[in-house]
Amino acid sequence: METALEEIEFLALSPNRAEVLRLLAQRRHTRRDLAGETDASQATLGRILGDFEERAWVRKESGGYVATATGELVASGLTDLLSILDTERDLRPIVSYLPTDAMAFDLRHLADATITTPSGTRPNAPVQRVLDLLDDADDVRVFSHAFNEQSLTVVHERTAASDQTFQGVFSRSAIEALAADSALREQLLDLIATDGVEIRLCENEIPLAVTLADDAVHLLVRDENGILQASIDTDDSAVRQWADETFADYWASAAAIEPSDLRSA
Repeated sequence: METALEEIEFLALSPNRAEVLRLLAQRRHTRRDLAGETDASQATLGRILGDFEERAWVRKESGGYVATATGELVASGLTDLLSILDTERDLRPIVSYLPTDAMAFDLRHLADATITTPSGTRPNAPVQRVLDLLDDADDVRVFSHAFNEQSLTVVHERTAASDQTFQGVFSRSAIEALAADSALREQLLDLIATDGVEIRLCENEIPLAVTLADDAVHLLVRDENGILQASIDTDDSAVRQWADETFADYWASAAAIEPSDLRSA
């Protein structure tokens, strides 16, 4: 009997094998159906179906072929493996920068995430991605070690126009960086005084830069030198739950910023 790795190799050596098994796990197909959906020749399909029948992964019925219970099991596992490998391939260039210790969710939930990286023509692309989300959101919550001038400006404009509510909890270093600039300090003071805005200060450093913009969760990813490497955003429900709970934890442990705190900074 072949080992599990040999069975994986058997499937991986032919894209048609994986596709035929996936199709038969969905519903009954004739050989003509399979030829039309895979572009495989009748001879190739004959070999594939014969191999699958030997493994009891498919059976022939009137009207075509259908996957057995074990064939459905293998098809499901193969689909999961392919999805995992696709996700890993997407994350591979940035995985060394991900704060995975603080990301308490399975990385498979990033399978459909949008990953934005800087380029020669768009070096600010990750920041622009979050600015676009901020500019379109009705409800925004943030927990972060940073609050840049561009995000501050968008949030200030949207909340001042009563187009957005905003709650933010930031590391002290993020607020001190803004307060050190007189113009940004005044803008932040105006923001704090705006209806629908609440900002709190976390004494401990927050290892993430996360924005919840309506149903989307956005993460900015930096390297150990603070250089922006990518942004990731998703509307996956598990990631959203993690972000909701993490925000609530930081919010509960943080204190409201008073205007006097900024003026003395």
